[in-house]
Amino acid sequence: MTRLRRPPIDPYLLLLLGTVGLAALLPARGAAADAVSGTSTAAIAFLFFLYGARLSTREALDGLRHWRLHVTVLACTFVVFPLLGLAARGLVPVILDDPLYQGLLFLTLVPSTIQSSIAFTSVARGNVPAAICAGSFSSLAGIVLTPLLAATLLGGRAGGFSADSLARIVLQLLVPFLAGQVLRRWIGASSPGTRRCSGSSTAAPSCWSSTRRSARAWCRASGTG
Repeated sequence: MTRLRRPPIDPYLLLLLGTVGLAALLPARGAAADAVSGTSTAAIAFLFFLYGARLSTREALDGLRHWRLHVTVLACTFVVFPLLGLAARGLVPVILDDPLYQGLLFLTLVPSTIQSSIAFTSVARGNVPAAICAGSFSSLAGIVLTPLLAATLLGGRAGGFSADSLARIVLQLLVPFLAGQVLRRWIGASSPGTRRCSGSSTAAPSCWSSTRRSARAWCRASGTG
């Protein structure tokens, strides 16, 4: 009788879990925190450069035209998840206290990190060009929608549109991707290292940075840091 072989665990998932655990136990502080944050920003830009070098222009345009996917992602991000966050109110005070619920609700109002969306899509052998476009659209929409949703559901004043945030997204995502497209004929198709590096090698710094900020915020909220 043939035994079913368990599917191997992808190394990226192990790297991600290990980075989250290490950052939670050893959150960077002071100058180290600034260094990790800068490394995270550079890693995300490098990720988009690699995918720009890896994908053909036709693949990128096909991903851009996948409008049904983009509408679905936007609807899940800014409609379904906020509704789930509101439904979690029923867990207060039995499972969640009010401050923790407020943090959970805010978490449902923000788009996912683009680098993780792309990396997970790549691991699953999905439509990477469409994931790049969907993640970028979601982040751009979040510049406006996340402050509005936060003001509506959490109270306070909405931050509104931020030109600085838009400029950061363009410089961090669009410019490196276009640079990769321009240089693709020299470094893209002929370099197998481009495919291997995409995603996993850039995930650890950004994941460390995100977990480090979460750990420090939790310490401040609980009064232990």
